[in-house]
Amino acid sequence: MKKEETEKLEPLIADLLKGIGEDPEREGLVKTPSRVAKAYEFFTTGYSFDPDELLNKAIFKEKYDEMVVVKEIDFFSLCEHHLLPFFGKAHVAYIPNGRIVGLSKIPRLVEMLSRKLQVQERLTNQIASLLQEHLKPKGVGVVLEAQHLCMMMRGIQKLNSTALTSSMLGTFRDNQNTRMEFMELIKK
Repeated sequence: MKKEETEKLEPLIADLLKGIGEDPEREGLVKTPSRVAKAYEFFTTGYSFDPDELLNKAIFKEKYDEMVVVKEIDFFSLCEHHLLPFFGKAHVAYIPNGRIVGLSKIPRLVEMLSRKLQVQERLTNQIASLLQEHLKPKGVGVVLEAQHLCMMMRGIQKLNSTALTSSMLGTFRDNQNTRMEFMELIKK
C-alpha cells in the first residue's frame, strides 16, 4: 500500500468511529485513524509480494531426497469475512526432487501470503501450490492450525477453538506412509 493509499483510509476510519458512536476528535482517538491506517498498511503487505522473486533466487541443486520440515512457523492474517485476525502455526514439508530452497524462505513465504485478507483454507493451498510450482518436489505437505478472533469474539464465541487445515500434494497425497511421517514429525 502506498502512502497516499494509506492516507485515504484515515477519513474512512474516522467515519467508522463516528458510526459506532465515538468522537474521532476526542483526545484518545485523535491519532487513531492514522494509527489504524498504518496498521492495515502493515497487515496487507502481502499484496505487493512476488513469490517468484522470493523463491527463484533461493533454489539450489541438491541430491537430498528425504523430507524437509519447517514446523511451528508463527503467522497471523486477517479473516476476509470480518477483518478480524486469525493466528497460529504453520507446518510445511517437502521432499526434494533434485532442488531445495533456502530454509528461511519457507517462513517468509508463509508470512507474505498471510499478509492480506485471507481464509485459512486458501492460505494453506497457496503455500503448498507455490512450493510445488517452484521446486517441483516429489511432494509438499502443509498443515495450518489457527485460532480465529471471529469465532472467539463474536458469533459462536468459542475461546479455545482451533481450526486445522491441510494441503497434501504429490507423494504426501498418494503415499499414506509419507503423510503419516509428516504428521508424526509435526506433533508437539
